[in-house]
Amino acid sequence: MKKGIQKFSSLILALLVLVSTFSFTIEKHFCGDLLVDQAVFSKVKDCGMSSHNMDAMMVSGMLTDSCCTNTHLAIEGQDELKISFDKLSLDQQVFVSAFTISFIELFESSPEQIIPFKDYSPPLLVTDIHLMDQVFLI
Repeated sequence: MKKGIQKFSSLILALLVLVSTFSFTIEKHFCGDLLVDQAVFSKVKDCGMSSHNMDAMMVSGMLTDSCCTNTHLAIEGQDELKISFDKLSLDQQVFVSAFTISFIELFESSPEQIIPFKDYSPPLLVTDIHLMDQVFLI
């Protein structure tokens, strides 16, 4: 049971480190006010009005400005995982060390109980003494 909890907690901590360092970008393509495509790890698909067609239309005077917009939302992960203990103030260092020591003291192991008759077998039962003496517990 203890090993299972330890494996589960180490898996959760490994996933926490992975998620905290994970970076990704969300891209959205709007045509006017309408969301055409949204992509997380790949390029977004456009609505068919590619930049070549739009440039040609703008040059010819058919359009004054483009109706399509692309938005990019970049979520950066954590680059530095090691937090230095030296950057803490003296009060914070005292608190962390006192908390650690008091937390460890909560889990003192109980002394091992010695059972003196553990290695001896019980005596052989020749007759049932309760029946012989007519003693019954009710």
